[in-house]
Amino acid sequence: MDTYVYQLKDTRYINLTNRCTNNCTFCLRNTYHGVGGYDLRLEKEPEADDIIAKLEKQGNVEKVVFCGLGEPTMRLSAMLDVAKYLKRRGSHVRLNTNGQGSAFAGRDIAPELRGVIDTVSISLNASSAKEYQKLCRSVYGEQAYSHLLNFAKSCLREGIETLLSVVDIIGENEIDACRRIAAETGANFRLRHYVE
Repeated sequence: MDTYVYQLKDTRYINLTNRCTNNCTFCLRNTYHGVGGYDLRLEKEPEADDIIAKLEKQGNVEKVVFCGLGEPTMRLSAMLDVAKYLKRRGSHVRLNTNGQGSAFAGRDIAPELRGVIDTVSISLNASSAKEYQKLCRSVYGEQAYSHLLNFAKSCLREGIETLLSVVDIIGENEIDACRRIAAETGANFRLRHYVE
């Protein structure tokens, strides 16, 4: 059975898709089927109603994150429908993203997130477009880096709490450089431990 709602510690996660505009060298999809004992490979992408029905059975939850084995913004309509439902229930909603959702949609999606997504966490992971492409192998090439930084700025303009994150495997120099980029952008910085 497809796992599209799963729990880690005190947080509920929603797995909308296995598709992604990146093919990161360090991605769990390359070696594992999921995380925390959950198999997150989907045979079929869930509809918003499927997710909401599953959440209805689980009672209120304080923290919910859109994060699975793929890029949630590739399912923007379903994500927004579920997020609106969660906000009505009083949940804090976070989106973990590669920041390329606007490029994929062909429009700035940040205004659609305002009031629905409380926090956007964007995976930065490199201090330059060239390094980013080497590490993340986006379908948008080196242009992906400016897409994600522009998305971060757009989210900030919409008043959405915005984080730029890196995984701790990229090295101290890169981490420090990324910390400076986050400060220059106006976003908060988050160092994430690489989970196997």
